[in-house]
Amino acid sequence: MRRSAATQPAITVAVALRRAARRLERAGVWFGHGTDNAVDDAAVLLWHVLGLADASDPCLLARRLTRRQQLAFEALLERRLSTREPAVYITGRTWFAGLPMRTDARALVPRSPLAELIERRFEPWIDASRVRRVLDVGTGGGCIALACAHYLPAARVDAVDISAAALALARENRTALGLSRRVRLVKSDHFAALQGRSYDIIVSNPPYVGRREMRSLPDEYGHEPRIALASGDDGLDSVKVLLAQAARHLNPGGLLIVEVGNTETLVRRRYPRVPFLWLEFERGGGGVFCLTREQLQRHVR
Repeated sequence: MRRSAATQPAITVAVALRRAARRLERAGVWFGHGTDNAVDDAAVLLWHVLGLADASDPCLLARRLTRRQQLAFEALLERRLSTREPAVYITGRTWFAGLPMRTDARALVPRSPLAELIERRFEPWIDASRVRRVLDVGTGGGCIALACAHYLPAARVDAVDISAAALALARENRTALGLSRRVRLVKSDHFAALQGRSYDIIVSNPPYVGRREMRSLPDEYGHEPRIALASGDDGLDSVKVLLAQAARHLNPGGLLIVEVGNTETLVRRRYPRVPFLWLEFERGGGGVFCLTREQLQRHVR
């Protein structure tokens, strides 16, 4: 029988992480909400207890935890195991494209491979120096829109979402990052509230989970808003709107960039004549396509 943290001798950070990772692995929790392995998942919780943003201190692993820290870490770990709540929801903080973000159940956990593309300022697919207007469709907690504003300092960004709760979270992140002047938050179902507006880049991580897949998702996804995941029978309801309407909101030479995740195969099959450019990422992830305004116009015709 495992002793409680109150009766255990003081342990180092390295030992605490190793033990916690073993428990997470044995319990079969799902890693995919900001982490992809047991050690990193445990580290999210432990760094929160220690009040650390990262593990850059080389002496950190040898540091001994106080009794209070052990108890706090144990409590967070038990919550993770018993509820299957994603670790970053428990701590309320995560990182996206190198920026700190508040995260909770009002929006999806930020985890899109689009972060890598944004950090590269969308190059070489567009000349970043000429980007003045960006639209993020389905912004959730605002991570994509805010990262775009950070890495494209000459651009103004519109961020739309149908969820008032998600937009409230995005507003908190916008304020914390000091981007309120250049990021406009709009409650809108796709392009409905954007009549007459056009952009150099439209980027979106829309809902793309079909009805059957929704029923088989790991328990961790049950903590995220269903509206941000589910997209009709086949998962393409939102993608269809983007393909049909984005061209009229793009400037000449503008780009539509959309993450469709594991529905990539279905998108390819459903639209065999659309010349999707499927992007690759050094840090992993995929299912992201790019189309120009002109390609979209030909598709719509």
